[in-house]
Amino acid sequence: MTNAIYGASGLSPAAPPQPAAELSRPEVDAERVAVLVGQLLTALGENPDREGLAETPTRVAAWWTSFLSPDAATPTCFTEVHLSGQLVVVGGVSVWSLCEHHMLPMNLRVVAGYVPDGEVIGLSKFGRIAQRYAGRLQVQERFTRQVSEEITAAIGGKDLAVAVRGTHLCMSMRGVRMEEARTTTLQVGGRFQTDPVLSAQFLTLATGQWGAVG
Repeated sequence: MTNAIYGASGLSPAAPPQPAAELSRPEVDAERVAVLVGQLLTALGENPDREGLAETPTRVAAWWTSFLSPDAATPTCFTEVHLSGQLVVVGGVSVWSLCEHHMLPMNLRVVAGYVPDGEVIGLSKFGRIAQRYAGRLQVQERFTRQVSEEITAAIGGKDLAVAVRGTHLCMSMRGVRMEEARTTTLQVGGRFQTDPVLSAQFLTLATGQWGAVG
């Protein structure tokens, strides 16, 4: 297994507003996409009207529309004053995105850990946040930062760590074709930068989550 670890970078005390370009959703011209897919099939030597391909352009256009229109994530927090100081780690979040360099799929497995300060986030929101930023042309490094910033804003504090392990088909099925290659990105803030015990606990739990899935 090949591991590329991109260094942890601290989050600012208050996550800065994200640029409009990161939050906006592209408007998909599904009809035009279907036409282009038909043209691509023709350019590849296929007959887009043959049985098996006749509806492919429409299906592909519908998928692009769905993929680029994920549900908005509005994190819900719950008051839990007695949990302050406890490490909360959420794993098992697996999303698919598209590498913007080759437009090939990448699977991103997310583990997030934070220290609550009087409030906890609804657990399903971690998955929704990840889906939101996966549903676009992406790079793993930017995805990790975006997920970190949104969770930081939701918890109202900077004691957060987000680790992402990615499998990139642009590396597995093209180029060097290394099927076992994995890329790991890590972004931490607050106590996860300064407390080696807390950081080690998170990393142990994160790698355990990935190992449990296989």
